[in-house]
This record gives sequence, C-alpha cells and structure tokens, in this order.
Amino acid sequence: MMIHFILPGDTLENIAEKIRLENPVHLKDFHNQHCLKEDLIVDDLIPGKKLLLPDLAKIKAYNDKNDAPFKSLELNPKIVFNPIGFNEKFKTIIKESSNAEGKTVDKSFSYIASLEWKKNELGEHLFHFTKDQFSNRNDTKMESLAIESMKSLYPIEVFVNAKGEILRTALKKEILNNFNQIKGKLLDFFPDKYAEIYLEEFEYAVLNAHIFDEKMKEDWFLKNYFSSLRNPFENGKSFFEMYLDKILLNVQQTVKLTDNKEEILLHQTLKSKEENQNDFTGNVTISKNDGMIKSMNLSHTYNEFSVLYTTEFSIENI
Repeated sequence: MMIHFILPGDTLENIAEKIRLENPVHLKDFHNQHCLKEDLIVDDLIPGKKLLLPDLAKIKAYNDKNDAPFKSLELNPKIVFNPIGFNEKFKTIIKESSNAEGKTVDKSFSYIASLEWKKNELGEHLFHFTKDQFSNRNDTKMESLAIESMKSLYPIEVFVNAKGEILRTALKKEILNNFNQIKGKLLDFFPDKYAEIYLEEFEYAVLNAHIFDEKMKEDWFLKNYFSSLRNPFENGKSFFEMYLDKILLNVQQTVKLTDNKEEILLHQTLKSKEENQNDFTGNVTISKNDGMIKSMNLSHTYNEFSVLYTTEFSIENI
C-alpha cells in the first residue's frame, strides 16, 4: 500500500493514469476499504487529505478484470469493409486559407464525387471514381482546362484492398486507346499556346501509369476515403498514418458514443502534437453494416516559413 497526499486539481482519473490503474473506480474502492471512517471518499477528492493507493500486484489484479470503460465493445468496434453493391454520390468541399502577417487569403471549391463498386477479384475491390458539378470562387481559363481534362478521363479505376486501403489507380483501356482523340477535342475547346503546353504535360502524366497513379493517390477524396482508418482498436484507441498537405500525420482515433446503432462515429486527432507545427482534427461517420464512410470533416493547420496554412475537407453522402 502507498500513500498519496491529494493536491489541488487531482482526480481519481488522473491519479489512476499515473499509477497505470485502468479503471479509476477501483482506486476509490481500494481507499474506502482500507481508510479510516472519517477519510472515506464520497464525491470529489479533498486537497490535503491522504489517498491510499494499491501496490503493483493489486493494480495488476484490478487490470486483469478488463472492466475499464475504454475496454468496452462500443469503444473498440471492429470496422468491417464490405462495399459489394456500393454506388453513392458525395458532396465534397475543400477550403484552403493562408495567413501571413495578419493578411488572410481564402479559396474554396466543391464537386460531386461518385463511387461505384464494380467487382472483387483476387482479394481486391475495384471501384469506378468520377467527379462532376465543379464549383469554385477563383474560376480561370486554366482551371476550366484542368477540370475538363480530368473529366475526359472518367471513370477512373480505383483498386482497394480488403481493409479499404487504396492500392493503385488506373485508366480504363478505352480511355488510353482513344487518348489522341480526347486530346484533340480539348485543343479544339482551348485553342491557345498555353493550353497546348498544359495538355502536353497532361498527356505525359496520363500515358505514364506510375506518374498517373501517384498523382491520383494525392486526390483528397481518394486518400481520405480509402485511408487506414479501419485499423483495429485497442483500449479505446486506433492509430494510422496519413499524408495531408504533403505532411505525414500520425493519427489516433476514438469512438464517440451515439444512440444511432447503425453508425460508428470516429473522432480523430494527432497522436502527438508538435508545438506550433501541426494541428489536426477529424470527425467521420461510418455505416456499421458495411464500413463505408457516410460523412467526413477534416481540418489541418500547419506553419511554413511564418505562414499559417489551413485546409478544411468535408464530404457528405447525398
């Protein structure tokens, strides 16, 4: 048995965490079983009074009960991935801002993303992915060219493993076989030298499968929808890595309890936050039945060369 003198701000929870006792309720029970009658804990801890702590062997015995709240099935769900027959559309919005010396620059755009499951072959799921109904605040001719160029390639093939993680992307054979005609039509729509230069670079990326795959894996919708967020939970937490704004983030997830028995609500934060470097939060709603994402809201903030950048990404099933 050990003795702890209660300090202002002490709680059963933070003291239990310090001594690695998983369920703080046992801390109160142990103290009340061994203390004098006048030292019984009824409600809150009283600073200055003694708190009797269990020794290591007793702590282990308590932990072996596996009755800590964070070990409940509700807080440690097994997220399945069963996309067979999936065919849904999502309203997608990306907002970006930068702040330098108090001056803020904002830009945003939106589109409708479509995902259609096609087949499962050799343990890989094939989806068709398209974007449509683009909208932005900074409409320019080059942006229009970029949008029309990508729309000419749809649907894009997306291959995903059994855990819902993206493996690779590719163009359909018909698109590759007809790319000269596609490029010709784009040049007819955008007949200037700048468009011609852009389309030469576009063609190089399209006809090089590796380059195309790497670029598509940077797509905000694809890399977030098909991330490793279905990693297993343990003690109320799940961990995975993801790239946002070309920064590798170590993300931890917890479950937010809800009365809706058909959904799993995930809350995401950084596993560890470096001072003045990165900040990240995410909230994701997943169908408990098939493990498919219904909605997602992410926010990432980081500093670079004294400029504060923020990206907000959201999708909503429609």
